[in-house]
Amino acid sequence: MSAKTDKLVTVGRISGVHGIKGWVKVHSYTEPRENIAGFGLWTVSRRGTPSVLEVEDAGGGGGGQVIVKLRGIDDRDVARSWVGAEIAVERAALPEVAPGEYYWTDLEGLEVRNVGGTSLGKVDHLLATGSNDVLVLDGEPARLIPYVTGSVIRSVDLDAKVIVVDWDGE
Repeated sequence: MSAKTDKLVTVGRISGVHGIKGWVKVHSYTEPRENIAGFGLWTVSRRGTPSVLEVEDAGGGGGGQVIVKLRGIDDRDVARSWVGAEIAVERAALPEVAPGEYYWTDLEGLEVRNVGGTSLGKVDHLLATGSNDVLVLDGEPARLIPYVTGSVIRSVDLDAKVIVVDWDGE
């Protein structure tokens, strides 16, 4: 399998329980947040141990919450034991993106070079800000580069695992 198909991507976490029949509240990282229920199978990690759980039913809750019923979790006490667990899906389960668009998970680990060819580090993770996303490169101190296509981000080559930026390296 390629890295794109076997990688697990965190898409949310179980944040609470709902009712007495095993339903859970989910904090979703997907857009729109209800999409998390459409994946069908989740890899849910609890205390470092992953389990594959199937979404049986889903609905909206107050305040924009997603409420989910997982197959085999049929009472409040069992549901409560999953609170705090991270929810992941296989990268291959994510919908395709338009050309020039990328999932953050696909950018993590790529080498970042400036237009002069100098390596600035590798993408450790990304941050969302009000105006644009920010690449956070590994190293001490961590280097922050705004993800602004055209003026800063010149190219992204997933096959070569390189992002070229117009950035002076300081």
